[in-house]
Amino acid sequence: MDYEALKEQWSDIEERDGIRLSWNTFPSSRMEASRLVVPIGALYTPLKEKADTPLLQYEPVTCKPPCRAVLNPFCQVDMRARIWICPFCLQRNNLPPHYKDISENQIPPELHPGSTTIEYRLSRPAPTPPIFVFVVDTCQEEDSLKALKDSIIMSLDLLPPHALVGLITYGTMAQVHELGYTECAKSYVFRGNKDYNGKQVQEMLGLVQGARPGMQQMQPRPGQPAPPPMGGAGQRFLLPVQQCEYQLTNALESLQKDPWPVANDKRAIRCTGVALSVAVGLLETSFQNSGARVMLFTGGAATEGPGMVVGPELKEQIRSHHDIDRDNIKYYKKALKFYDTLAKRTAHNGHVIDIFAGCLDQVGLLEMKGLPNSTGGHMILTDSFTSSMYKQSFAKIFDTDSQGNLAMGFNASLEVLCSKELKVTGLIGHAISLNKKSTHVGETECGIGNTCSWKMCGIDPAASYGVYFEVAGQGGPAAAAMQQGPQKGLIQFLTYYQHSAGQYHLRVTTVGRNICAPSGDPALAQSFDQEAAAVLMSRIAVFKAEVDDGPDVLRWVDRMLIRLCSRFAEYRKDDPTSFRLEKNFTLYPQFMFHLRRSQFLQVFNSSPDETAFDRHVLNHEDVGNSLVMIQPTLDSYTFDQEGAVPVLLDSTSIQPQTVLLLDTFFHILIFHGETMAEWRKAGYQDMEGYENFKELLEAPKEDARELIQDRFPLPRFIVCDAGGSQARFLLAKLNPSTTHTSSSYGGVTQTAQTIFTDDVSLQTFMDHLMKLAVSGTS
Repeated sequence: MDYEALKEQWSDIEERDGIRLSWNTFPSSRMEASRLVVPIGALYTPLKEKADTPLLQYEPVTCKPPCRAVLNPFCQVDMRARIWICPFCLQRNNLPPHYKDISENQIPPELHPGSTTIEYRLSRPAPTPPIFVFVVDTCQEEDSLKALKDSIIMSLDLLPPHALVGLITYGTMAQVHELGYTECAKSYVFRGNKDYNGKQVQEMLGLVQGARPGMQQMQPRPGQPAPPPMGGAGQRFLLPVQQCEYQLTNALESLQKDPWPVANDKRAIRCTGVALSVAVGLLETSFQNSGARVMLFTGGAATEGPGMVVGPELKEQIRSHHDIDRDNIKYYKKALKFYDTLAKRTAHNGHVIDIFAGCLDQVGLLEMKGLPNSTGGHMILTDSFTSSMYKQSFAKIFDTDSQGNLAMGFNASLEVLCSKELKVTGLIGHAISLNKKSTHVGETECGIGNTCSWKMCGIDPAASYGVYFEVAGQGGPAAAAMQQGPQKGLIQFLTYYQHSAGQYHLRVTTVGRNICAPSGDPALAQSFDQEAAAVLMSRIAVFKAEVDDGPDVLRWVDRMLIRLCSRFAEYRKDDPTSFRLEKNFTLYPQFMFHLRRSQFLQVFNSSPDETAFDRHVLNHEDVGNSLVMIQPTLDSYTFDQEGAVPVLLDSTSIQPQTVLLLDTFFHILIFHGETMAEWRKAGYQDMEGYENFKELLEAPKEDARELIQDRFPLPRFIVCDAGGSQARFLLAKLNPSTTHTSSSYGGVTQTAQTIFTDDVSLQTFMDHLMKLAVSGTS
């Protein structure tokens, strides 16, 4: 099968199962797997939206403990004896009585060959409806605070009427609003400079049993979830939208800017850490393991109490990457520890924390990144709450599915099972380890390892996870003799989550791939999916960059690329001109070249908050979107061609008579070449007879509109001209094939743009790569 046909096949599998593998044939031995260089990995999107995924209204049939694998199309079934053999542990299991009518012609949906992904609606109802706690920073300018209040009031119409909502506001102090108290506005005030643990929060809010005299406890009915304590969080601070919309809207509308005076040379006093601690403590009382989201809206850095990231004096600057490298950080380690501890606590309760930052300066996302990263929350970084980027991104969170339910899952967990040939080594994505040991866990560790189960808490249809594997078999002649006929290595993904409609669901995806013959099977190299591999490797690189020095990570990326090319390219030793890569490897070096130059690994021109945000988004997206972040797409519009034409991400693509559209995922940029910009400024597009010029200027805007429509978070939209200051966003991404050093002094002027940079071009990079690969140096 040629590469294009294989690519189409992998694309169909991704559409059906939400999965892409770096290698679509598995090696037969550990030795052979180590020579692959790129690990066996899967990029899996559990809740990928697909209209025809069967939703079964009964409990799944599972294998005996401790295996617990779910019945799937790869199982051997004896129809007459009503027995099925689990392909993961080879145990025999009886089919339940309601399968008595199955036959060769009448098989249940989960055994159908096309049902590699299937969803079950479990009988267990969710203990409570979804919960949303809004944590609002009041230390903001009036216009920003008003825009924020309006967006939250708007979101109440997008929530299910039975969803529970709560409100916490903070500035110098943190206030918990008692929405259940209707006589007047009532709130509990917490000091901004004190660290409150969960028990103290509950005592101060009167949520500990017996804390409010005269309240009798209701006894739960058999088989029903226990109701929240009378007068507890469920009746005072968190109420259904339909019941408290009036009180909540009133509380939001009457919010004023924090009254604490701020001197000209000071920052506002903000106790973000206390407000989050109180929100987590409030939910811990009655709502452990219930679906809940804490939505933090912050307009600046925490300057007081636990989790403060900068002092209140304006002359004291917030940390930069340079400060962190030199260990010149006063608050960083303490704040990081505080937020990471809070993140673990929140994740174990099954709750999610989202962060919405609306500020031109840094707000401390670097320290707080563990909150959304460990709980599956969103992170949105904008200049202000008045920006359309914030408003539209926030509204998009409440998108609904075809049935009108919120397109988000709560309290989710993922378990991975493997057949005996494979072991799972770890996961890279927004999750924490559940420390579940089993026979499926590998010896090595990649990302969050030493477990086969992870808790994600928040999950949405775009959330993707990189799962990495190792080969368990030692290979050798004995294994080769045992392998008769094609064998399959199997992986099963079990995603449990609370559906927003109120039931628990289980989505099961089972994938099987052939295991290649022990003696250097060419099928192994042909099965390499360079796009999935580039994304899986970029996740490892970013994971390493969080703990290692930047130059060490770049050296690791280079070393792995050289080793991969040495292993799979055709060449004569020490002859770079003979170097040749197969079609399914040719783009991989290019992806690595752009990854090395990207803002994920080169932090020089980014603030620590921007780096935290960019890496957060990369670890959330699927293969297609991640590739756009690593290697942006560039389209050209000219009079000679109809519509957009993809062009090289290269400085030679900048020509005077072209309009370019750059998509970096975070930015969408329209760039007018020199001549085009002059014509536009002269107003030719409004003159008669120049309709084609007007259409040419409109075409990229239309395409940009389509790109923006489906994107989350909303990208920044930039329109610029050649020589303009905003053009730097384009020049920074282009391969610098024409620089100030590449043309001879006083030589012929080039029509292409000259980029002033010391970065090497892709051609120089490839020349060095070929030289090192053929010499066998890694």
